[in-house]
Amino acid sequence: MGVTRRIGAARRDIPAAPEPGSSTLVARGVSARRGDATVLSDIHLDVVAGEILALVGPNGAGKSTLLSVLAGDTEPSAGSVLLGDEPLTRIRTVDLARRRAVLPQQHSVGFAFTAGQIVRMGRAPWVGTSAARNDDDRVAAAMSACDVSEFSRRPFASLSGGEQARVALARVIAQDTATIMLDEPTAALDVGHQESVMAVVRSLAAQGRAVVVVLHDLGLAAAYADHVAILDSGESIATGPPRKVLTAERLGRVYRHPVDVFDHPDTGEQLVVPHRVRNPPARN
Repeated sequence: MGVTRRIGAARRDIPAAPEPGSSTLVARGVSARRGDATVLSDIHLDVVAGEILALVGPNGAGKSTLLSVLAGDTEPSAGSVLLGDEPLTRIRTVDLARRRAVLPQQHSVGFAFTAGQIVRMGRAPWVGTSAARNDDDRVAAAMSACDVSEFSRRPFASLSGGEQARVALARVIAQDTATIMLDEPTAALDVGHQESVMAVVRSLAAQGRAVVVVLHDLGLAAAYADHVAILDSGESIATGPPRKVLTAERLGRVYRHPVDVFDHPDTGEQLVVPHRVRNPPARN
């Protein structure tokens, strides 16, 4: 009887998967301050199961701060954030870790852990639950998806910046949560690994996960996001499908630089690139 109760309790500790199209995370009227400065002002967002929401905007727009508020790591000065139907402030730390995973910008590690050990840390929230029986499979699958299996026994500190970034992403994937939050996951990667990482992110959404990702590359946002939220000076400028919100006029105004938006001549995909004017050749 005691064993039955323990198993039942463990199963109850595993959150139910969200319905496709349902909001796993909701921000309503969220504002945040840093000292006397307002860094976010009246933000409204829905993070939806099965979709990728990209947060874009110039440096200092408030993207990382918003992600931190959504993750529950920064308390808003106004407004509220709900995970499911519960305020973040009322959710236990371990329950929060079983429902959302966060990839920060920095990946520093203070001890001599191997890459495999770092990825396995993503399974820590599931200790004592029936989900722990899947630890090995989840770790192996995450490392394979991020192309870091060959680094398993190597010290994390010995890896390049790009390799560390992919290992850190594998840890988040191994955590196996319904909502995933990524802060610039492609920043340290070459073009090929940028595309492979975003393909992994796309596959996570296809599996029913809700993904929020901070991106600097507007082309990646246009190619992979279902919805894009443009921030500027802590305010929400526009939110919607990439083709609706990523317009040349709006982006030029937000980034203070002209931007070209057009369709690829062969694939028809939306392309977003900064406008460049070459200097005319000098006359003799």
